[in-house]
Amino acid sequence: MFSRRTRILLSVLVVASLTFVILDLRGGEGPFASVRAVAANVLGGLERAAATVFSPITGAGSWWSSMRDQANQIDTLSTENESLRSQLETLQADRTRVAALDGLLRVASVGQYRFVPAEVIAIGPTQDFSWTITVDAGRNDGIEQDMSVINGAGLIGRVLKTTADTSTVVLIVDQGSAVGGRIAGTGEIGIVAGVGVQDELEFELLDPLADVRVGDALVTFGSKGGRPYAPGLPIGEVIEVRGTGGQLTRVARVRPFADMSQLSIVGIVTKPPREDPRDSVLPKSEGLGIVPTPAPLVGPEDATADAEPAPGQESAATPEPGTAPEGETAAVPVDEAAP
Repeated sequence: MFSRRTRILLSVLVVASLTFVILDLRGGEGPFASVRAVAANVLGGLERAAATVFSPITGAGSWWSSMRDQANQIDTLSTENESLRSQLETLQADRTRVAALDGLLRVASVGQYRFVPAEVIAIGPTQDFSWTITVDAGRNDGIEQDMSVINGAGLIGRVLKTTADTSTVVLIVDQGSAVGGRIAGTGEIGIVAGVGVQDELEFELLDPLADVRVGDALVTFGSKGGRPYAPGLPIGEVIEVRGTGGQLTRVARVRPFADMSQLSIVGIVTKPPREDPRDSVLPKSEGLGIVPTPAPLVGPEDATADAEPAPGQESAATPEPGTAPEGETAAVPVDEAAP
């Protein structure tokens, strides 16, 4: 039990508290308004100071949680970015493959070649050749030695050797390569040889008086049985001519149509066309101005001649039975074409 003095003190405090509460509830500018304002300012300042001092400690949890969320978000975005980059690279590679296949299909449809598509899996020298590639098609795919190898731009080489699943191809730019070539439009023939440079060939004319100009396109005149080179395959474009008409040797520099540094999808010609496609396989976008089936050239003395043949001569439009029509090149090997 409390003592009498304690009970009196508690009673006084209770009465005072009730009095203060009643006076404060009246509102307005009571006797305690100024005291309450001062206390609010003091307590507000203390609260702000305490918040400033202790905010780093109290906010450490939320800061750590926010940093962890941001790190997870960065990792997620980085993963998505890598995935999108990989998809873009795959899409670009697929587009390149589709373009290469489209080019092969164009060549095959125009020239009536049968081919087996293959992908380049290796590049490097082999045996006596410096410029060779390896493709993922071999004997199991019907590939044999000395078959022509092309891409959408034209001739790139011939099959050197085969295994069950792969083939080694020697490129036409190799120094040991020689291809029988023909100037589109005029039909002048010669030997196209590699010089060991990826963007250059040499074309030596068999006839030193033949007319050859910068911008002329070259195609293969074909080998016997279509091996090693099928007829009518685009080779390249003349970019320089050395020597003048009448010299013993006239050599032209040729830039191959096919880019040997960007080979991906190629086609191995398994069966040449029944008829020489002549110049029809040449890409029209090259701006070479080549007519697919050019008329044979005539000399000045024949310029005024009509269709009437001269006495004792056969008409040029009616070849003898068993001979190839005029304007077609006989399918002979390179060795037989050389003088």
